[in-house]
Amino acid sequence: MSADSVSYHVRAEIDLADLGKLREAAWGGQDDGAWWKPVLERSLTWVTAHDGEALVGFVNVAWDGGVHAFLLDTTVHPDWQRRGIGTQLVRRAAEAAQTGAAQTGKVEWLHVDFEAHLSEFYAGCGFQSTAAGLVRWK
Repeated sequence: MSADSVSYHVRAEIDLADLGKLREAAWGGQDDGAWWKPVLERSLTWVTAHDGEALVGFVNVAWDGGVHAFLLDTTVHPDWQRRGIGTQLVRRAAEAAQTGAAQTGKVEWLHVDFEAHLSEFYAGCGFQSTAAGLVRWK
């Protein structure tokens, strides 16, 4: 299990059950993967990280159809964390979003949700902190 053996894939087909298992391992709860089908159908892009056949990382880029894209669900399997995989996922997703922007001529901003414990991680990926508002309904 070395970070050197990890391969990254942009917008590649994903086994949704494997994505669900990755999310369960990283975040807890239950995820059979079915929820992801409509999400990915609407995504601008996503990036996966694999060690051989094993899915060890994922990040999604949602899009409003206009100038804003949103980095969501950055996930690395707990056994693979702290090896630079998350950073590679985010950087490759940002590159892919820019490529998508070149094709659409629209995307100008890439947003990520602020979480204090991840501020250094996202700063290392090129994000700058900004003030923002949020309403939580549930």
